[in-house]
Amino acid sequence: MLNVKSWSAEWGGRTLTVEVGKFALQANGSCTVRYGDTMILATVVQSDEAREEIDYFPLAVDFQEKLYAAGKIKGSRFIKREGRPSDESVLVGRMVDRAIRPLFNDQARNDVHVVVTALSVDGQNDAAIPAFVGASVALAISPIVWDGPIACARIGKKDGNLILNATLSEAEEGILDLVVAGTPDRLVMVEAGAKEIPEAELIDAMKWGCSQLKPALDLVSKIQKEIGAQKNMTPVADDLKGIDDNVEEKIRQTTRQFVLEKAGEMMFDSVKVGRKERDEMVKKIKKAAAEYLTAQGFAEEAHQAGLNNVKEYAAEAAAKRILEKDQRLDGRALTDIRELNVEIDCIPRVHGSGMFMRGDTQVLSVVTLGAPGDVQTLDTMEEEGTKRYMHHYFDAPFTYGEAGFMRGPSRRAIGHGALAERALEPVLPSQEDFPYAIRVVSEILGSNGSSSMASACGSALSLMAAGVPIKKPVAGIAMGLASNENKWKVLTDLQDVEDGPGGMDFKIAGTRDGITAVQMDTKTKGLTWDIVETAVKQAREGLSQILDSMAKVISEPRAELSPYAPRIETIMIDPDKIRDVIGPGGKIINKIIDETGVQIDIEQDGRVMITSTDADGMRRAVKMVQDLTKEVEPGEIYEGTVVRLEDFGVFVQILPNKDGLVHVSEIAWQRINRPGDVLNLGDKVKVKVKEIDNLGRVNLSMRALLPRPDGFVEQSPRPPRGHHQGGSDRQGGGFLKRRP
Repeated sequence: MLNVKSWSAEWGGRTLTVEVGKFALQANGSCTVRYGDTMILATVVQSDEAREEIDYFPLAVDFQEKLYAAGKIKGSRFIKREGRPSDESVLVGRMVDRAIRPLFNDQARNDVHVVVTALSVDGQNDAAIPAFVGASVALAISPIVWDGPIACARIGKKDGNLILNATLSEAEEGILDLVVAGTPDRLVMVEAGAKEIPEAELIDAMKWGCSQLKPALDLVSKIQKEIGAQKNMTPVADDLKGIDDNVEEKIRQTTRQFVLEKAGEMMFDSVKVGRKERDEMVKKIKKAAAEYLTAQGFAEEAHQAGLNNVKEYAAEAAAKRILEKDQRLDGRALTDIRELNVEIDCIPRVHGSGMFMRGDTQVLSVVTLGAPGDVQTLDTMEEEGTKRYMHHYFDAPFTYGEAGFMRGPSRRAIGHGALAERALEPVLPSQEDFPYAIRVVSEILGSNGSSSMASACGSALSLMAAGVPIKKPVAGIAMGLASNENKWKVLTDLQDVEDGPGGMDFKIAGTRDGITAVQMDTKTKGLTWDIVETAVKQAREGLSQILDSMAKVISEPRAELSPYAPRIETIMIDPDKIRDVIGPGGKIINKIIDETGVQIDIEQDGRVMITSTDADGMRRAVKMVQDLTKEVEPGEIYEGTVVRLEDFGVFVQILPNKDGLVHVSEIAWQRINRPGDVLNLGDKVKVKVKEIDNLGRVNLSMRALLPRPDGFVEQSPRPPRGHHQGGSDRQGGGFLKRRP
């Protein structure tokens, strides 16, 4: 017998309903969440056994899109089941992960798996919000140790008004699409896309959004109080079998204390500390810590319990030095940016390229321009249509100075690419002004902090170098944090050794006039608003410095595209004539493409966009389309082909889909008895349009283009000799010589 319980609350003008006890009862925690007609199943399970010899907390969050939720069947003819996760589902999973992760004990080594499945979507209420609420409920009622609950909301801004849980259409139409997670007092995670929103307005929106989380938080807390399990699962795993827990903990604490007190000289004795130096530094600290543990009487086989965490302890030591002495590993002040190197045109023949390097983080961004038909087709659970601007982020083991296997893009790569893409979207030209499909690939050639923001900078450089008329340059920077229970300091231009316990990674991208993208996650229990305000203000100063450096190399888009980029010519035609260009079964348009080598895209409003890298092919294709759609006007002159002979005249093709009649009397000034006496099929002739009758038939004349003979006298029309189709019914005159 199912023991189903349900709770509801009004939130943002809609009912939020949580139900427990019906589905997925084998999980440690499960629930369904309904918001509007969007419904989510959330589950969480923690493994019984800990994973040995890992130095991180093994949390995994998966968001599953189900096409049935949107009433869809997969478009592929051969594969109808859901396959690999879409980019959108990866991004939602990462967003939930970044929000809930800081509230776990990061020393835990038991696997925790959160799975959020979309059961129904209504096309308006974003599935990410009930997905997050579901994850929070599942964790809160489970026996898994987690320092929640928290809630999440999507904030829009339109016509000057903030909107709680903006619908998909409201978020798209407004100037802000902001997701905040946390409590009214603390911000745990934020992600945003904006149309150059001022910093003060962004902060106000974040504060307002968190203040609106209370109804959802109260609902989750109520559910946890009523049915929540006792939090009795072991949060921290045994690192080594057969070793007493107290000995293990003593090894950890001894190692930590050694790193914090004795390794300072190893960490701060170098002017330059990049990624390679950092890795060598960690190796030296590990070696010294192992020697110290041996000297303290700990068996060598037990050392790993402490040595696994040396990197984390080193980051803690770095934060401690920052808090106590304002000293960073590389000698920078807290507001300084690492050395910048900016270049464009790094690669021959590509349509545009830019290199952006900040410290050891190096990104090469490359632009490819394509025809309008090269856009990406979207067919996911919540998205349909096309995507014109694509940014793809690629890293490899060498990026981090490592050796390893290369597979497809990781969840991290998908997330970083999407963030840089979002940063540039607000400054792109409209499709009407610049109809190209645009793809930017950012190759991460070295990484030591904020490669996603370096990708945003590299993208802006490469787009301007390619001649894409972006409205303004965009730059990005990552802000860090050093903090303990009593003190905090914000760091400009975070490098990864500084991203440790008590830290944050607050990425901010924008133009000189406002913010275009934000993403923040933290290793604290949440940020206070004074930290947030300081980070945003300090980021503005950093963005200005980076934009200044970029402007020294290229300050605005080039006026001309690369000679290797395709050209697009747009022709406006009567929409009723689209079928004339396409032809039956695509016969005509395919003939044009085959003969000229161009690519043709047609919109329903009558825009015909012809793309080619061959000027001659472009010219011929344009003429063919113009000829197919041209409206014939009286008085125009054409060179046509005789396509049919009749006793009453000849039919001449003047355009690909248009014939006209040259009556026998209009062939020449002299009398012609039969057109076949002077003309043959296939002859090329010049004709002038005499008239277009009320049935749309075109009457042509050849003789109107010939000199009128001296003394010519028009003869009386000959009597009609029978019915004919097309043209005029008038019979011709003749040429009479004067008698002497």
